[in-house]
Amino acid sequence: MDEIEAARAVVDEHHPDARAAFLGGSVVTGCRTATSDLDIVVLLRGAPAPYRASLQYAEWPVEMFVHTEATWHSYVERELHERRSPLLWMCAQGLLLFDTDGLGAHLAAQARELTSAGPPAVSAEEIDDRRYAITDLLDDLVGSDDQSERLFIANELVRRTGELALAVGGSWGGGGKWLARRLETTAPGLSTRLHHGLAEVLGGRVQPLVAVVDEVIEQAGGRLWVGYRRPGTP
Repeated sequence: MDEIEAARAVVDEHHPDARAAFLGGSVVTGCRTATSDLDIVVLLRGAPAPYRASLQYAEWPVEMFVHTEATWHSYVERELHERRSPLLWMCAQGLLLFDTDGLGAHLAAQARELTSAGPPAVSAEEIDDRRYAITDLLDDLVGSDDQSERLFIANELVRRTGELALAVGGSWGGGGKWLARRLETTAPGLSTRLHHGLAEVLGGRVQPLVAVVDEVIEQAGGRLWVGYRRPGTP
């Protein structure tokens, strides 16, 4: 059973009255791996949506993201503010498995329009928050002589630096493998340099990673520590 047959069978088994369904994720974007699962977005008229669930169907691991039309819009709106919307991308790039009343085609067109337009602009306040956090981590990395501490500090630095590069570049965000994939488009070669810097930290040398991180943070205004201030919550 191929991925399309399996996806249709899963939806038919769990939600035979669904209005529409998409198959998204790596299996339809050319980035498929041996462990890729089936990411399926299902549109219902009402309950039990919204929910998500992980399950196994035949040899396929499956993740279902089940929505109504209203919850689809509310989730997308929330994710847009975060500049990271897996739901939007699954519908923009995914395969429309079936569409009983035109809703699937309508949401697919809207998803493609929104992803093409790009994420909302990042605020200056958020950039400063990211600069401050990275500056703090850089100080921790340089000041530590404990290899266990350096391991976790360096990993956090790599992630935060990649996220800052995407924000500065006006790119959609991503986590895990999608952070690496988005970086290859927005900042080609940065992932490789961060990888090399992390390997150097594990070998006891922090300066190669510090140099790469400083290059990225300079694009956002440089390190930030003195003068940083944020109000607390009453």
